[in-house]
Amino acid sequence: MAQNDIGVEEIDTTKPHPARIYDYLLGGKDNYEVDQQAGDALVAVAPEARIGVRANRAFLQRAVRYVVGSGIRQILDIGTGLPTSPNVHETAREAAPDVRVAYVDNDPIVKVHADALLTGSGETSVALADLRDPRSVLDHPDVRQVIDFNRPVALLLVAVLHFLTDAEEPGQVVADLRDALPPGSFLVLSHATGDFAVRSEAEAVYNKATASLTLRSRAQVEQFFGGLELVEPGLVQVPFWRPDGTPPEGSAEIGFYGGVARRNG
Repeated sequence: MAQNDIGVEEIDTTKPHPARIYDYLLGGKDNYEVDQQAGDALVAVAPEARIGVRANRAFLQRAVRYVVGSGIRQILDIGTGLPTSPNVHETAREAAPDVRVAYVDNDPIVKVHADALLTGSGETSVALADLRDPRSVLDHPDVRQVIDFNRPVALLLVAVLHFLTDAEEPGQVVADLRDALPPGSFLVLSHATGDFAVRSEAEAVYNKATASLTLRSRAQVEQFFGGLELVEPGLVQVPFWRPDGTPPEGSAEIGFYGGVARRNG
């Protein structure tokens, strides 16, 4: 999820792109020099950024294992970004081979890469749609191909809502998506924050990219879980959400909140 206007736009390789910056910070190869320069500039002003994106990725994997372990067999991943192994469907199917996954992004380059990766996988689909128009996501035929909204779904909004400005009403977007989920569904969400350091310089890096960055406080992020029950340990910095072991050095400064919540009714 990265464009500034609703709808699908052509690939722009002249400006840094959030998905490609993220890929670069993860050590991936699907990025350009302009993305590498932006990533280096981000790390220069926010040294924890590199371990932060990796901690966020690890949170995603733990959260996927949790929801699948709780009985979920359908996952809707919106704002998926460039494929990075292990992907959501790979992580999910290690626990349950019958999990169905719909990936959604509004960036054509993400869909190209995802389509190439997922060719021949009938239990997985890739839809080109925009988070800011929830109905277009929910009604997309490539989503409906694998997701049955009469059965519990895990909705993944991982490191994507901070690319929506307040004017784009992210709270209403999440509410519209939440209301489409039946009881027993889950929301997995992470979001960048400036609570642990002043990061106007980091925001400036993204303001020069194809999508601006809106950092939000813990209280603001927690509002996205309205109407849902947060599972333990609640909304915390991502390294501290049900860690597999000792969180890495520097975790206390990582500017990502993450949480998982269940819809009970």
